[in-house]
Amino acid sequence: MLKIGDRMPSFEVVDQDGKTVKSEDFIGKKTIIYFYPKDNTSGCTAEACSFRDNYAALTEAGYNVVGVSKDSAKSHTGFRAKYELPFRLLSDTSTQMLQAFGAWGEKKMYGKTVMGTLRRTFIFNEEGILERVIEKVDTRNAAGQIL
Repeated sequence: MLKIGDRMPSFEVVDQDGKTVKSEDFIGKKTIIYFYPKDNTSGCTAEACSFRDNYAALTEAGYNVVGVSKDSAKSHTGFRAKYELPFRLLSDTSTQMLQAFGAWGEKKMYGKTVMGTLRRTFIFNEEGILERVIEKVDTRNAAGQIL
């Protein structure tokens, strides 16, 4: 997993509109990249809505907000529209970005150990240097953990 002071890993994925997004696109602005397991599930919806409801305060503080999951761009389009999310959702179906950030690994589900997305939030400065990691995300207060 990334450590404080690490540079943002290089990645190239697509957003909900199928547009290519690269790590270099985030240099020059403070960026919150949050990883979540699945569109339209209770915890992930609560987390996205926390960022949505506090979006003005986050952007006022200079942050760019981006959500990332393994879901398809099409799934993101519906999720984003349904909950009126004002920020981009990135689709990492290959899990390369998830793995590079340390947001992919073993977790327990229904008593079984499976590989999946680990809910984590990474906060980078304008130079793309990691300033903070939130590993214990409070889905209902995800934005408040940053603000």
